[in-house]
Amino acid sequence: MSEIERQVRGWWDRLVDWLRGAQHGDAARKAKTAIQDVRASEAARKAEAALRDLRDSDAGRKAEAAIRDLREGEAGRKAKEAFRDLRDSEAVGKAREAARDALRDLREGDAGRKAKAALRDLRDGAPSRDKS
Repeated sequence: MSEIERQVRGWWDRLVDWLRGAQHGDAARKAKTAIQDVRASEAARKAEAALRDLRDSDAGRKAEAAIRDLREGEAGRKAKEAFRDLRDSEAVGKAREAARDALRDLREGDAGRKAKAALRDLRDGAPSRDKS
């Protein structure tokens, strides 16, 4: 199974799980019906056939093999190590801390209050309440 197909199936499974767990209200029934209609549609059948053809094609097999080689090979191992080193580096730690500080300042500071007021005004279509 190709990576793309795995992602699509994962998305589909999460969506179906969400719909199964949703309230049995009218909106949930309508959504389930719509999803079933989409899944049974001609376009969905064509997309499923196209994915199957892609997976079974020579190009699909080569792509899967290339991804497998990258994941399991020396280059993949080195890339994972490089990402791990970068994630654990002092520079990334400082960047995370700076981002947290900026978000905290935006959330708690005067600039954040003004931004919230401006967004609220845009949403409500009213003039600004904060003239400072």
